[in-house]
Amino acid sequence: MVKSKNDIAFEILVLVIITLVGLACLIPILFVISYSLTPMEEMLRNGGFSLIPRNITFSAYKQMLNDPTLMNAMKVSAFITIVGTAANLVVTLMLAYPLSRSYLPGRKVFVQLIVFTMIFSAGTIPTYLIVKATGILNTLWALILPSLVAVYNFIVMKAFFEGLPNDLFESARIDGAGEFKILFSIVLPLSLPIVTTISLYYAVAHWNVYTAAILYIQDAKLMPLQVILRRMINSASTGDLNIDDEIPPETLRMAAVCIATAPIVIIYPFIQKYFVKGTLAGAVKG
Repeated sequence: MVKSKNDIAFEILVLVIITLVGLACLIPILFVISYSLTPMEEMLRNGGFSLIPRNITFSAYKQMLNDPTLMNAMKVSAFITIVGTAANLVVTLMLAYPLSRSYLPGRKVFVQLIVFTMIFSAGTIPTYLIVKATGILNTLWALILPSLVAVYNFIVMKAFFEGLPNDLFESARIDGAGEFKILFSIVLPLSLPIVTTISLYYAVAHWNVYTAAILYIQDAKLMPLQVILRRMINSASTGDLNIDDEIPPETLRMAAVCIATAPIVIIYPFIQKYFVKGTLAGAVKG
């Protein structure tokens, strides 16, 4: 098939746009990584930062990872991420599946009430008062229970369940399967892409929790990673943190960014294919 000049010009334009978008995403990542590895003498010699340094140093990473406070914060964030994501998935699944069945009485009313909470949230002060009244203030559960269900994730999962063929459910019921049997034997195996996608959404949110920790946690030992990194960055900027003179404060900041994002970046390639399938399945029905 011979392509016309208009088709060739369009393909070139698309490639140029994709290349520019890719560079716009890649250069900031390269900037952060390079900056975190740049030694002080390199910056003094070049009169500033260079995108590709000639010499590299891991002093900033050693400085941060040798801090026992940081290691404790990583354990706290890991607990919040693992337990919180598991709780989120169980509750979202148990909420989305029954509300995706058209024969459930009052289904539309429940869905409208749930969506209403996404549009009109309670606000910071009422939520704080509820957390305090339930007795979970200054505990790790205060970072998990208030965000137990994300309405957007519920809508995506519900849409996926509604797109499954009804013949599967009817055949299972003819064979005598109940709702729990259908859910765990048929629905869940077919829902691996959307479950993986929702899991990633929840895990990223829990790993990056910051505002909720500032509001609900007073015990320094229960502070998650993002709060501790923020404090270390501020201490480095003001000179309160005991760091080596060879480590510029800017390098320490970028190392903190790399440490905070590394776990999610490492996990993502292993679930990428499921993430793409789940995103498309949640967006397109049929």
